[in-house]
Amino acid sequence: MFRIHRHQEPQPGQSRTVRFEGRELGGPVSFFLVDAEPGRGSALHVHPYSETWVVRKGQAEFTVGDDKTRAFPEDIVVAAANVPHRFVNVGDDRLELVCIHPSDRIVQEPA
Repeated sequence: MFRIHRHQEPQPGQSRTVRFEGRELGGPVSFFLVDAEPGRGSALHVHPYSETWVVRKGQAEFTVGDDKTRAFPEDIVVAAANVPHRFVNVGDDRLELVCIHPSDRIVQEPA
């Protein structure tokens, strides 16, 4: 048996980022499919589990604790659990990345 979450085009002015929580379809993993304009990203936040990012397109600067790094297409970045982190699109084009949460729901607190 399988379940499927169908893609829906965003309305004008609506975020292009897709939030998926595995519990909605009985899965153990959640994620964001990020599609962000230059200069956009996430606010500083923390999770009780590690977060893994897969950069698909563009350039991102990741802040994890006191450290910063840049990542490019096909790079994979992992932040440890309970460490404040964020990302921002530092390129000239759209940033596409997958933010993987090893939980059936996204648990996120501001840092």
